[in-house]
This record gives sequence, C-alpha cells and structure tokens, in this order.
Amino acid sequence: MIIFAHQYIHYTKKVMQETRQNRISRLLQKELAIIFQSQTRMMHGVMVSVTRVKISPDLSICTAYLSVFPSERGAEILKNVNANTQTIRYDLGQRVRNQLRIVPELRFFIDDSLDYIEHIDELLRK
Repeated sequence: MIIFAHQYIHYTKKVMQETRQNRISRLLQKELAIIFQSQTRMMHGVMVSVTRVKISPDLSICTAYLSVFPSERGAEILKNVNANTQTIRYDLGQRVRNQLRIVPELRFFIDDSLDYIEHIDELLRK
C-alpha cells in the first residue's frame, strides 16, 4: 500500500485534532467535576457526577453528561444547572485560563445510562 504525502498529512492532522479534543475533554470533565462537587456540598443528600464530556471539533461547544443521585432529583438539578450555566462557565474559565484561550459554550444533559442498566438488571432478575 502506497501512502502519498498529502494523505499522510491529512491523517496526521486528524489524529492530532482528535488527541487534542480528547485531552481537552478530560480536562473539562475533571474541572467541571470539581466545580459540581464544591457547589453540591451545600445541598445535603445530593451528589452530581460528570460522567462524560464531548467537545466539538472546533472546541466551541462542550456537552457534559451528568449523573445525579438520587436520580429522582435529576430534572430539578438539571434545571438549576442550566439556569446557572453562565456562572459555571465563568468558574470553569477561571480554572482553565492557562490551558484554554476560549472557554467553550456549555450544554448539560442527564446521563440516564445507569438507570437504564439498573432497569434491565431488574427485568432480568424477574
């Protein structure tokens, strides 16, 4: 198999871009987890975890998936988080200002995969 120079350059750029996306996703996940941990400390009996973070190829949009315990309060917590997105983005910007020039737009969703797995497990036990 012959690989031409332009194909190799395109492949290398793509791999480097994906590596950068993954690195930034991990950074944002870690920092968002710290922010949520400090914010939910005041809310006794509630725990919010950042289960997954995806970032767009141009690094402008960050999609974060949250797991909430107890899961019954998920909708309430998500509504509260979405109402405070600008504050969370500011806090995130303060934490990553040395690594990122521009803080991406934040979008939050509930990660209900654990509830789904629990439901399937419950059905299999019957």
